[in-house]
Amino acid sequence: MRPGERRAARVSPSGLQVLPEGRLSYGMQLPVTSLSTLYAEPWEVEAGPAELREVAAAADRLGFAYLATCDHVAVPVRLAAAMGTVWYDPVATLAHLAAVTERTLLLSHVAVAALRHPLALAKQYATVDRLAGGRLVLGVGAGHVREEFQALGVDFGRRGAILDETVDALKEALGPSEFPQFSGRRFAFRGLGQAPRPARTPRPPLWVGGSSPAALRRAAQRGDGWLSQGDRRDQLPQRIATLRRLREEAGLGGLGGPFAVGAITEALYVGTPSWDTGARTLTGRPGTLAESLRVYGAMGVNQIQVRFRCRDLGELLDQMEAFADGVAPLLDD
Repeated sequence: MRPGERRAARVSPSGLQVLPEGRLSYGMQLPVTSLSTLYAEPWEVEAGPAELREVAAAADRLGFAYLATCDHVAVPVRLAAAMGTVWYDPVATLAHLAAVTERTLLLSHVAVAALRHPLALAKQYATVDRLAGGRLVLGVGAGHVREEFQALGVDFGRRGAILDETVDALKEALGPSEFPQFSGRRFAFRGLGQAPRPARTPRPPLWVGGSSPAALRRAAQRGDGWLSQGDRRDQLPQRIATLRRLREEAGLGGLGGPFAVGAITEALYVGTPSWDTGARTLTGRPGTLAESLRVYGAMGVNQIQVRFRCRDLGELLDQMEAFADGVAPLLDD
Protein backbone atom coordinates (compact mmCIF):
# COMPACT_ATOMS: atom_id res chain seq x y z
CA MET A 1 0.00 0.00 0.00
CA ARG A 2 1.11 3.58 -0.64
CA PRO A 3 1.28 6.07 2.26
CA GLY A 4 -2.15 7.54 2.91
CA GLU A 5 -4.00 4.74 1.11
CA ARG A 6 -6.83 3.15 3.11
CA ARG A 7 -7.20 -0.60 2.90
CA ALA A 8 -10.66 -2.06 2.40
CA ALA A 9 -12.24 -3.06 5.68
CA ARG A 10 -14.17 -5.99 4.26
CA VAL A 11 -15.13 -7.80 1.09
CA SER A 12 -18.54 -8.53 -0.38
CA PRO A 13 -21.28 -9.37 2.16
CA SER A 14 -21.53 -12.88 0.72
CA GLY A 15 -19.35 -15.72 1.93
CA LEU A 16 -17.21 -16.22 5.00
CA GLN A 17 -14.14 -14.36 3.69
CA VAL A 18 -14.29 -10.99 5.42
CA LEU A 19 -10.62 -9.96 5.45
CA PRO A 20 -8.65 -9.05 2.31
CA GLU A 21 -6.46 -11.95 1.22
CA GLY A 22 -2.71 -11.48 1.31
CA ARG A 23 -2.82 -8.54 3.72
CA LEU A 24 -2.33 -8.10 7.43
CA SER A 25 -5.55 -6.43 8.57
CA TYR A 26 -5.84 -4.41 11.77
CA GLY A 27 -8.75 -3.91 14.15
CA MET A 28 -9.22 -2.72 17.70
CA GLN A 29 -11.13 -3.43 20.88
CA LEU A 30 -13.45 -0.57 21.73
CA PRO A 31 -12.50 1.67 24.64
CA VAL A 32 -15.05 2.63 27.34
CA THR A 33 -17.04 -0.62 27.00
CA SER A 34 -14.99 -2.54 29.57
CA LEU A 35 -12.95 -1.08 32.40
CA SER A 36 -10.60 -3.89 33.36
CA THR A 37 -7.51 -2.59 35.14
CA LEU A 38 -5.45 -4.77 32.79
CA TYR A 39 -5.89 -2.37 29.88
CA ALA A 40 -8.38 0.47 30.43
CA GLU A 41 -6.97 4.00 30.48
CA PRO A 42 -7.98 6.34 33.34
CA TRP A 43 -9.87 8.73 31.06
CA GLU A 44 -12.29 5.97 30.04
CA VAL A 45 -13.91 5.95 33.49
CA GLU A 46 -15.66 9.25 32.82
CA ALA A 47 -16.30 8.59 29.13
CA GLY A 48 -19.54 7.26 27.69
CA PRO A 49 -21.60 6.78 24.54
CA ALA A 50 -20.54 10.02 22.86
CA GLU A 51 -16.85 9.12 23.05
CA LEU A 52 -17.63 5.59 21.94
CA ARG A 53 -19.43 6.82 18.84
CA GLU A 54 -16.58 9.18 18.02
CA VAL A 55 -14.02 6.36 18.18
CA ALA A 56 -16.21 4.08 16.06
CA ALA A 57 -16.71 6.74 13.39
CA ALA A 58 -12.97 7.40 13.29
CA ALA A 59 -12.14 3.69 12.97
CA ASP A 60 -14.63 3.39 10.13
CA ARG A 61 -13.15 6.38 8.33
CA LEU A 62 -9.54 5.26 8.89
CA GLY A 63 -9.94 1.76 7.49
CA PHE A 64 -9.83 -0.35 10.64
CA ALA A 65 -11.01 -3.83 9.71
CA TYR A 66 -13.18 -4.27 12.81
CA LEU A 67 -14.31 -2.89 16.13
CA ALA A 68 -14.68 -5.39 18.94
CA THR A 69 -16.35 -5.59 22.32
CA CYS A 70 -16.34 -8.27 25.01
CA ASP A 71 -19.02 -9.92 27.14
CA HIS A 72 -19.71 -10.37 30.84
CA VAL A 73 -23.19 -10.48 32.35
CA ALA A 74 -22.09 -9.99 35.95
CA VAL A 75 -18.75 -9.83 37.76
CA PRO A 76 -18.38 -11.34 41.25
CA VAL A 77 -17.01 -9.32 44.15
CA ARG A 78 -13.81 -11.39 44.25
CA LEU A 79 -12.90 -10.24 40.71
CA ALA A 80 -14.40 -6.75 40.67
CA ALA A 81 -11.24 -4.93 41.77
CA ALA A 82 -9.32 -6.22 38.74
CA MET A 83 -12.05 -6.66 36.15
CA GLY A 84 -14.35 -3.81 37.13
CA THR A 85 -18.10 -4.13 36.73
CA VAL A 86 -18.45 -1.97 33.60
CA TRP A 87 -18.97 -4.36 30.67
CA TYR A 88 -21.29 -3.02 27.98
CA ASP A 89 -23.59 -5.62 26.48
CA PRO A 90 -22.06 -6.60 23.12
CA VAL A 91 -25.36 -6.98 21.25
CA ALA A 92 -26.65 -3.57 22.28
CA THR A 93 -23.27 -1.94 21.71
CA LEU A 94 -22.65 -3.38 18.25
CA ALA A 95 -26.22 -2.62 17.15
CA HIS A 96 -25.79 0.97 18.31
CA LEU A 97 -22.49 1.38 16.48
CA ALA A 98 -23.92 -0.14 13.30
CA ALA A 99 -25.75 3.17 12.86
CA VAL A 100 -22.61 5.32 13.00
CA THR A 101 -20.36 3.11 10.84
CA GLU A 102 -20.53 1.93 7.24
CA ARG A 103 -17.52 -0.27 6.47
CA THR A 104 -15.85 -1.64 9.57
CA LEU A 105 -16.78 -5.12 10.76
CA LEU A 106 -18.46 -5.46 14.15
CA LEU A 107 -16.92 -8.25 16.23
CA SER A 108 -17.85 -9.81 19.55
CA HIS A 109 -14.48 -10.65 21.08
CA VAL A 110 -15.79 -12.70 22.66
CA ALA A 111 -19.41 -13.54 23.42
CA VAL A 112 -19.68 -16.13 26.20
CA ALA A 113 -22.03 -18.17 24.05
CA ALA A 114 -22.62 -21.06 26.48
CA LEU A 115 -24.54 -18.70 28.77
CA ARG A 116 -27.43 -18.43 26.30
CA HIS A 117 -29.60 -20.67 24.18
CA PRO A 118 -28.39 -20.70 20.56
CA LEU A 119 -31.79 -19.60 19.24
CA ALA A 120 -31.70 -16.56 21.50
CA LEU A 121 -28.15 -15.78 20.36
CA ALA A 122 -29.13 -16.26 16.72
CA LYS A 123 -32.05 -13.84 17.06
CA GLN A 124 -29.85 -11.17 18.65
CA TYR A 125 -26.85 -11.41 16.36
CA ALA A 126 -28.87 -11.93 13.17
CA THR A 127 -30.56 -8.63 13.98
CA VAL A 128 -27.17 -6.95 14.48
CA ASP A 129 -25.99 -8.29 11.12
CA ARG A 130 -29.15 -7.07 9.41
CA LEU A 131 -28.84 -3.61 10.99
CA ALA A 132 -25.16 -3.46 9.99
CA GLY A 133 -25.71 -4.59 6.41
CA GLY A 134 -23.76 -7.84 6.79
CA ARG A 135 -20.84 -6.59 8.89
CA LEU A 136 -21.14 -8.89 11.92
CA VAL A 137 -18.42 -11.33 12.93
CA LEU A 138 -19.59 -13.48 15.82
CA GLY A 139 -16.66 -14.30 18.07
CA VAL A 140 -17.39 -16.82 20.82
CA GLY A 141 -15.48 -18.22 23.77
CA ALA A 142 -15.96 -20.50 26.75
CA GLY A 143 -15.81 -17.92 29.54
CA HIS A 144 -13.94 -18.11 32.82
CA VAL A 145 -16.10 -16.66 35.61
CA ARG A 146 -17.66 -19.52 37.58
CA GLU A 147 -20.14 -17.35 39.50
CA GLU A 148 -21.50 -15.91 36.27
CA PHE A 149 -22.43 -19.38 35.06
CA GLN A 150 -23.86 -20.39 38.42
CA ALA A 151 -26.11 -17.31 38.56
CA LEU A 152 -27.52 -18.11 35.12
CA GLY A 153 -28.00 -21.80 35.84
CA VAL A 154 -25.33 -23.09 33.43
CA ASP A 155 -22.90 -25.86 34.39
CA PHE A 156 -19.48 -24.19 34.52
CA GLY A 157 -17.67 -27.51 34.41
CA ARG A 158 -19.40 -28.47 31.15
CA ARG A 159 -19.05 -25.10 29.45
CA GLY A 160 -16.67 -26.41 26.79
CA ALA A 161 -19.01 -29.18 25.67
CA ILE A 162 -21.94 -26.76 25.78
CA LEU A 163 -20.04 -24.28 23.63
CA ASP A 164 -19.15 -26.97 21.08
CA GLU A 165 -22.82 -27.77 20.58
CA THR A 166 -23.79 -24.10 20.69
CA VAL A 167 -21.40 -23.35 17.81
CA ASP A 168 -22.86 -26.20 15.76
CA ALA A 169 -26.38 -25.01 16.49
CA LEU A 170 -25.53 -21.39 15.66
CA LYS A 171 -24.26 -22.38 12.24
CA GLU A 172 -27.72 -23.74 11.47
CA ALA A 173 -29.67 -20.99 13.24
CA LEU A 174 -27.73 -18.22 11.45
CA GLY A 175 -27.84 -19.98 8.07
CA PRO A 176 -30.07 -19.18 5.11
CA SER A 177 -33.16 -21.09 6.27
CA GLU A 178 -35.98 -19.15 7.93
CA PHE A 179 -36.88 -22.42 9.70
CA PRO A 180 -33.51 -23.86 10.78
CA GLN A 181 -33.19 -27.40 12.12
CA PHE A 182 -30.80 -28.79 14.67
CA SER A 183 -30.75 -31.84 16.92
CA GLY A 184 -28.08 -32.28 19.59
CA ARG A 185 -27.69 -33.56 23.13
CA ARG A 186 -28.68 -30.26 24.76
CA PHE A 187 -30.41 -28.26 22.06
CA ALA A 188 -32.97 -29.19 19.43
CA PHE A 189 -35.19 -27.06 17.24
CA ARG A 190 -37.21 -27.39 14.04
CA GLY A 191 -40.33 -25.79 12.64
CA LEU A 192 -39.54 -22.47 14.34
CA GLY A 193 -39.09 -19.45 12.09
CA GLN A 194 -36.74 -16.58 12.82
CA ALA A 195 -36.53 -13.33 10.93
CA PRO A 196 -34.93 -11.03 10.07
CA ARG A 197 -32.30 -13.32 8.64
CA PRO A 198 -28.66 -12.18 8.63
CA ALA A 199 -27.71 -9.95 5.70
CA ARG A 200 -24.52 -11.92 5.06
CA THR A 201 -24.92 -15.23 3.26
CA PRO A 202 -24.61 -18.10 3.83
CA ARG A 203 -24.21 -16.78 7.40
CA PRO A 204 -22.00 -14.46 9.44
CA PRO A 205 -18.51 -15.83 10.18
CA LEU A 206 -17.98 -17.56 13.52
CA TRP A 207 -14.55 -16.98 15.05
CA VAL A 208 -13.59 -18.94 18.16
CA GLY A 209 -11.45 -17.53 20.96
CA GLY A 210 -9.18 -19.21 23.47
CA SER A 211 -5.74 -20.78 23.65
CA SER A 212 -6.31 -23.99 25.61
CA PRO A 213 -6.03 -27.29 23.71
CA ALA A 214 -9.83 -27.59 23.73
CA ALA A 215 -10.27 -24.03 22.44
CA LEU A 216 -7.76 -24.54 19.62
CA ARG A 217 -9.50 -27.76 18.63
CA ARG A 218 -12.87 -26.00 18.69
CA ALA A 219 -11.57 -23.14 16.54
CA ALA A 220 -9.89 -25.44 14.02
CA GLN A 221 -12.71 -27.93 13.63
CA ARG A 222 -15.78 -25.75 14.11
CA GLY A 223 -14.78 -22.15 13.54
CA ASP A 224 -14.18 -19.86 10.60
CA GLY A 225 -11.31 -18.22 12.44
CA TRP A 226 -9.32 -18.11 15.66
CA LEU A 227 -9.14 -15.25 18.13
CA SER A 228 -6.06 -15.16 20.31
CA GLN A 229 -6.72 -14.29 23.93
CA GLY A 230 -3.44 -12.48 24.46
CA ASP A 231 -0.79 -15.06 23.54
CA ARG A 232 2.76 -13.74 23.53
CA ARG A 233 4.69 -13.57 20.27
CA ASP A 234 6.81 -16.57 21.21
CA GLN A 235 3.67 -18.65 21.83
CA LEU A 236 1.93 -17.91 18.57
CA PRO A 237 3.91 -20.10 16.14
CA GLN A 238 3.06 -23.23 18.11
CA ARG A 239 -0.61 -22.22 18.40
CA ILE A 240 -0.80 -21.61 14.66
CA ALA A 241 0.96 -24.89 13.87
CA THR A 242 -1.59 -26.70 16.06
CA LEU A 243 -4.49 -25.04 14.24
CA ARG A 244 -3.03 -26.01 10.88
CA ARG A 245 -2.48 -29.63 11.95
CA LEU A 246 -5.98 -29.97 13.41
CA ARG A 247 -7.61 -28.56 10.29
CA GLU A 248 -5.61 -30.83 8.02
CA GLU A 249 -6.47 -33.87 10.17
CA ALA A 250 -10.15 -32.93 9.95
CA GLY A 251 -9.97 -32.67 6.16
CA LEU A 252 -10.62 -28.92 6.23
CA GLY A 253 -7.40 -27.92 4.52
CA GLY A 254 -4.74 -25.80 6.17
CA LEU A 255 -4.96 -22.15 7.08
CA GLY A 256 -5.70 -19.23 4.80
CA GLY A 257 -8.73 -18.59 2.67
CA PRO A 258 -11.75 -17.77 4.79
CA PHE A 259 -10.13 -19.09 8.01
CA ALA A 260 -8.81 -16.03 9.86
CA VAL A 261 -5.97 -16.20 12.39
CA GLY A 262 -5.79 -13.32 14.86
CA ALA A 263 -3.32 -11.95 17.38
CA ILE A 264 -3.43 -9.20 19.99
CA THR A 265 -0.36 -6.98 19.76
CA GLU A 266 1.53 -5.22 22.47
CA ALA A 267 0.23 -1.77 23.38
CA LEU A 268 1.35 0.81 20.82
CA TYR A 269 2.31 4.47 20.70
CA VAL A 270 3.13 5.97 17.31
CA GLY A 271 5.98 8.43 17.74
CA THR A 272 8.09 9.35 20.74
CA PRO A 273 5.91 9.77 23.83
CA SER A 274 6.55 12.60 26.28
CA TRP A 275 5.15 10.48 29.11
CA ASP A 276 5.69 7.01 30.56
CA THR A 277 3.68 4.61 28.39
CA GLY A 278 4.86 1.51 30.25
CA ALA A 279 7.58 -1.06 29.71
CA ARG A 280 5.49 -3.32 27.45
CA THR A 281 4.53 -0.60 24.97
CA LEU A 282 5.97 -0.53 21.45
CA THR A 283 6.87 3.05 20.55
CA GLY A 284 8.69 4.69 17.67
CA ARG A 285 8.44 5.95 14.12
CA PRO A 286 5.85 4.36 11.80
CA GLY A 287 8.47 2.37 9.94
CA THR A 288 9.88 0.96 13.18
CA LEU A 289 6.44 -0.13 14.39
CA ALA A 290 5.50 -1.60 11.02
CA GLU A 291 8.70 -3.64 10.92
CA SER A 292 7.90 -5.08 14.34
CA LEU A 293 4.28 -5.82 13.50
CA ARG A 294 5.10 -7.50 10.18
CA VAL A 295 6.47 -10.39 12.24
CA TYR A 296 2.87 -11.36 12.97
CA GLY A 297 2.09 -11.69 9.29
CA ALA A 298 5.19 -13.81 8.78
CA MET A 299 3.87 -16.20 11.44
CA GLY A 300 0.63 -16.74 9.50
CA VAL A 301 -1.55 -14.16 11.28
CA ASN A 302 -4.27 -12.54 9.14
CA GLN A 303 -5.38 -9.80 11.51
CA ILE A 304 -3.87 -7.98 14.46
CA GLN A 305 -5.83 -6.31 17.22
CA VAL A 306 -4.06 -3.11 18.22
CA ARG A 307 -4.39 -0.97 21.33
CA PHE A 308 -3.00 2.53 21.79
CA ARG A 309 -1.73 4.08 25.01
CA CYS A 310 -3.41 7.45 25.43
CA ARG A 311 -4.28 10.00 28.11
CA ASP A 312 -7.56 11.23 26.65
CA LEU A 313 -9.93 10.80 23.73
CA GLY A 314 -8.09 13.31 21.59
CA GLU A 315 -4.81 11.46 21.95
CA LEU A 316 -6.49 8.17 21.09
CA LEU A 317 -7.96 9.63 17.91
CA ASP A 318 -4.57 11.12 17.00
CA GLN A 319 -2.90 7.74 17.56
CA MET A 320 -5.49 5.96 15.44
CA GLU A 321 -4.91 8.40 12.60
CA ALA A 322 -1.13 8.20 12.93
CA PHE A 323 -1.31 4.42 12.76
CA ALA A 324 -3.67 4.36 9.76
CA ASP A 325 -1.66 6.96 7.84
CA GLY A 326 1.88 5.95 8.78
CA VAL A 327 2.03 2.35 9.98
CA ALA A 328 -0.78 0.53 8.16
CA PRO A 329 0.51 1.22 4.61
CA LEU A 330 3.79 -0.48 5.57
CA LEU A 331 2.34 -3.64 7.14
CA ASP A 332 2.52 -5.63 3.92
CA ASP A 333 5.90 -4.40 2.61
